[in-house]
Amino acid sequence: MATINDIAKLANVSKSTVSRVINNYPDVNEKTKQKIIKIMQENNYWPNTMARSLSTNKSYTIGMFVPTNLNNFFFREVIQGIEYTLGKHGYDLLYFTHQKTMRFYMDTGIKFNFVEKSSDKNVDGIIMLGFNMKNIARFNKLIKSKIPTVFIDVKLTGERASYIISDNEKGAIKAVEYLISLGHQKIGLLLGPEEVKPTQDRLSGCKKVFEKYGLQVKTDWLYHTEYTLEDGYKSMKEILTMTDRPTAIFGEDMMVIGAIRAARDAGLSVPEDISFVGFDNIELSYHYNLTSVNQDQYKMGEKASELLMKIINEEEFNPIVLPVNFVERTSCRYLRN
Repeated sequence: MATINDIAKLANVSKSTVSRVINNYPDVNEKTKQKIIKIMQENNYWPNTMARSLSTNKSYTIGMFVPTNLNNFFFREVIQGIEYTLGKHGYDLLYFTHQKTMRFYMDTGIKFNFVEKSSDKNVDGIIMLGFNMKNIARFNKLIKSKIPTVFIDVKLTGERASYIISDNEKGAIKAVEYLISLGHQKIGLLLGPEEVKPTQDRLSGCKKVFEKYGLQVKTDWLYHTEYTLEDGYKSMKEILTMTDRPTAIFGEDMMVIGAIRAARDAGLSVPEDISFVGFDNIELSYHYNLTSVNQDQYKMGEKASELLMKIINEEEFNPIVLPVNFVERTSCRYLRN
């Protein structure tokens, strides 16, 4: 197995120069740097983690807290973006287990200390993925600890903490405006739990459009459920029993896909009998030809990681709001007046 001394001899440079390349110091000639990197690759050399940590005072490990099920279409792509981007910076990702209840997103934060767990594992920073706004005070100690932290979909900031979120309100506005442009005025909503920030922003966007066109959010047609096919299916079954029911449904992809299944099981056709628009544009939406608001999950993970690197490296940083775009497929029809 090659050592740092072997790499230095092969590259005809000093050991300290190799060390400076490993630790990404800017004062090494680019040609020399690339030469050393090539020799390291050819000899399958990777610096000893402990030695590297001692020389840089970094563990090159990022912790990630997730209070919900990782087997989730949305999270999978976000985590791919996180893993790839952190890997480019020479970091590994450490997944922290977290106290959970049986239902998704109902995390309590009780009997759990983010700071102690992060300090115990000596991570250089952490990413908080999938938390809600309930019991928001549980993050106070973490923010005050000055551990570099990035929240995904929770708007919290601090001296060494920031967040990334998609423009959920604007996405909802696009979706409802689209349905109204097709002649739909009776629109049902399948949204996530009320304490989740993206849900709050999406509902806000819906209300703004409804108000603009003199419509109201009908309570009977508004469902706050978990992000599951089962809850979407169950909610749609209830809607189908109503005498006065919506001609179109807008909501998060997973619930909407469950609702489409319920409609089809009841003998209805999509979009001939009822139209659907989703939010997230997860992979499964392609198979249902679901018109959906696209938020780039991979980019969310990528940008969250880049934001965390800025905080760790003590560079200037700001919260990030990612734009969304509308993907039109065949799940909606024009409603003749």
